[in-house]
Amino acid sequence: MGLLNLLTDSPLAFVIIAAALALSLTVHEFAHAWTADRLGDPTPRRFGRVTLNPVKHLDPFGTLLLLIAGFGFARPVPINPNNLGRWGTLWATAAGPLSNLLIALLCVVLLAVLPSSGVLGVILLTVLSVNIVLAIFNLIPIPLLDGSRILGALVPSLGRSLAQFEAQPFSFLIVMLFIFLAREPIGQIIGTVQRWVLGFVGF
Repeated sequence: MGLLNLLTDSPLAFVIIAAALALSLTVHEFAHAWTADRLGDPTPRRFGRVTLNPVKHLDPFGTLLLLIAGFGFARPVPINPNNLGRWGTLWATAAGPLSNLLIALLCVVLLAVLPSSGVLGVILLTVLSVNIVLAIFNLIPIPLLDGSRILGALVPSLGRSLAQFEAQPFSFLIVMLFIFLAREPIGQIIGTVQRWVLGFVGF
């Protein structure tokens, strides 16, 4: 279910979730860009991606998909593995999901010390939930997602095969079709892990 349904059912919930997604996706992509830049790859800076400006990171089509279909994507940060090496590539890739986990941890801390009721509590809990989902989803080892690239950095032979697949003209469409067709089991897996994590931290 897309977010557009919330516009009529609960406009405030729509605004909170949309803002949480914009913030979280922006930080996720910035983390990729900043880490790659710090590790010696000038590619993200050349494309203007070492910034927290959402306009630089949010993809119009990916955002539209998110609103309509309930899943979407941000604009991937271009990095050059030749400038980073195997381990630099791994850290630049892992930085995205790690940033979401750090935001989630910050929300847990804030919910522990601030009143958890009212709008502030809803905002923090929403940001917490969104970042858990983003971290889990991006760690799935599906081509084009961070999980597959982390796995590819750990297993170079697999990484080369994944890079060859991703270089194909229709790889993006194939992956998007796969995610769309498998959205229910993927959603169930993410939902189960999300509920476990929220229960573990007391929410």
